Amino acid sequence: MANLQIKGIDDGLYNELKRIAAEENRSVSQQTLFLVRDYIAKRQKIRGTKSPGQVLLDLSGSWRDDRKPKEIISEIRKARKNLKKLERGF
Repeated sequence: MANLQIKGIDDGLYNELKRIAAEENRSVSQQTLFLVRDYIAKRQKIRGTKSPGQVLLDLSGSWRDDRKPKEIISEIRKARKNLKKLERGF
């Protein structure tokens, strides 16, 4: 099993780590190992998760249509309904 030595740790950070370790009934070494394992597990999970942009792209998809753009636009405009009550505004 390998050993790890951390040099140059800030006193405030060490004291916080020591305090948390005591709250969790662990040694500073055990707490440090716990935090490193937890961080690595979360990081791997996040890397496996799709970004919001990728999810949107997966949902949007695409389609094939042999019609020309003008034909598609014309069909969309024909499908729209004009409401008489909106002619006067809100």
